Amino acid sequence: MSAAPDSENRESQAYLPDFCDAGTVFVVVLIAQLVAILLTIAAHDTSGMFLIELSKTSLFVLWLALLSIGVMCLFRKKLESAGKTRAFVISFVVLLILCVALAEIAYQLTRIFGESVIIEDSHTRFILRTFAISAIVIALAMRYLYVSSEWRRSIVLEAQARISALQALIRPHFLFNSMNTIASLTRTDPQQAEEAVEDLSDLLRANLGGSGDRTSLKAELEVAAIYQRIEKLRLGDRLTVRWNVAGLPMRALIPSLTIQPLLENAIYHGIELLPDGGEVTVTGKRDDDYLDITISNPVATGEKRATGGNQMALSNIRQRFELAYGNRGTVDVDDTPSTYAVRLRFPYDENSV
Repeated sequence: MSAAPDSENRESQAYLPDFCDAGTVFVVVLIAQLVAILLTIAAHDTSGMFLIELSKTSLFVLWLALLSIGVMCLFRKKLESAGKTRAFVISFVVLLILCVALAEIAYQLTRIFGESVIIEDSHTRFILRTFAISAIVIALAMRYLYVSSEWRRSIVLEAQARISALQALIRPHFLFNSMNTIASLTRTDPQQAEEAVEDLSDLLRANLGGSGDRTSLKAELEVAAIYQRIEKLRLGDRLTVRWNVAGLPMRALIPSLTIQPLLENAIYHGIELLPDGGEVTVTGKRDDDYLDITISNPVATGEKRATGGNQMALSNIRQRFELAYGNRGTVDVDDTPSTYAVRLRFPYDENSV
């Protein structure tokens, strides 16, 4: 039931930059305009008709840039299927031919509409100059975009590796606690121990066997509910969990194993220390393009466990939220003398589920 963000996985394997991306388009247009300015300065004085010459050069160079982006956007996937080196060589040749072809069209239009568009160079000189400048600019631009794309790809791969490592810390810890619960039940209530084993089997099949970094909110809540049932068998009437999550979109994505560790902390650091037990509340709501989930539990006065495990889970979740959402996702703690609450806030996204 886990689902990895396929778009990120595909992007991490890409050779060429995404020419359909607005950021790439902006960089190419910016480079094209800087080239137009440099060409105008090199060919003309900074006085007199400079602005007119700059406008003509900019128009020609920007048309080259935008047409090149459009072609690369259309054929990027086909080019990448040829392999890394071939993709860049073919892209370079295609863009160079495109620039020369557009230069030829522009020169011919000048002959037909001489009063509207003026190219002062001879035909051969204009084509050769366009060819040489285009070859240099395309090579430099593609090198820059390649380095930038590789840098972004390395960040995605590093983030995926860190997420997998962080999840590896939680999963054995969760299994250890679950098996301890089952072991204690085998001595007191074999029937309940059998039910707990079945629940743990369902949990492993649903979540722990998945390879995705994120999972649907529905699957994540199911994992937490299974853990609740396992703990309910051990604690009995001392444990109550109230789920106020009807307002949440169940297809939304969330980093896997987020809610279960917080529920575990609420039970271990809160409910177990209360002689009569207590109630854990899981509340969720949608706030425009964001989701809010709060897990709260009562606190025993004068009773407190060592906070190492609690802080490890919170630190783990904070790191995974930072990797998944940057500064758009937050993990806040409200620690009062009577209650302890953790609030998750993250963007609503249900792609790739």
